Amino acid sequence: MVRLYLFAEGQTEQTLADISIKPHLAQYEVFMHNPILIAHARKKGKVHRGGGRKYVPMKEDIMRFLKQEKAPDVFFTTMIDLYAIHPDFPGLAESESIGQDPLQRVEFLEQRFAEDIGDHRFIPYIQLHEYEAYLFSDPTCFEYLDAGRTKEIEALQDIASQYPTPELINDGQQTAPSKRIIAQFPDYGKAKSVFGPHLAEQIGLQVIRSKCSHFDKWLSRLESLNGEGII
Repeated sequence: MVRLYLFAEGQTEQTLADISIKPHLAQYEVFMHNPILIAHARKKGKVHRGGGRKYVPMKEDIMRFLKQEKAPDVFFTTMIDLYAIHPDFPGLAESESIGQDPLQRVEFLEQRFAEDIGDHRFIPYIQLHEYEAYLFSDPTCFEYLDAGRTKEIEALQDIASQYPTPELINDGQQTAPSKRIIAQFPDYGKAKSVFGPHLAEQIGLQVIRSKCSHFDKWLSRLESLNGEGII
């Protein structure tokens, strides 16, 4: 068996990891600690967590855990957004030259992230483009919020049908996945961290994986860690 630390950007990711990913990985003898909100600042010796994207506090947070947990059977991963990522993120300027392929860009940034941390036990994951993209894997999940909103669900289904994968839904600040959802279901925006994970739970990891290849690749990597933890 191996242990895993997951650093989440916000409470939505933290809750999804806790209620869905954590029990799933336990089946593969990969035991996740309670997901941690990643640091966004450190002031007067106190670490402030969640809601921030500045790279230096994130890196320092991860490095502290790496130093505390030196065993080869302990791994570390992240769940942060590409959407609105901070300009100080390693490789961000270089990634602009990759062009219009978000998947290649995010994989490049993950590679640079891993190189900057410099520990083979660290497995970075950056969401394409943000958490809410997963919910477009099956928009009927929004019946959980209001079963009578057929037209709104159909509108989200229409958006999803325009993309080869929900992970590519992002056209700008006002048309990112979360913005599109809130346009149809305003209540979602009032309690994203509560509704988001439970909507994903309604869909199920297998459906999300079948529609979101980048997410599936990351989860498959985590499932395989038990074989890597014995060195």
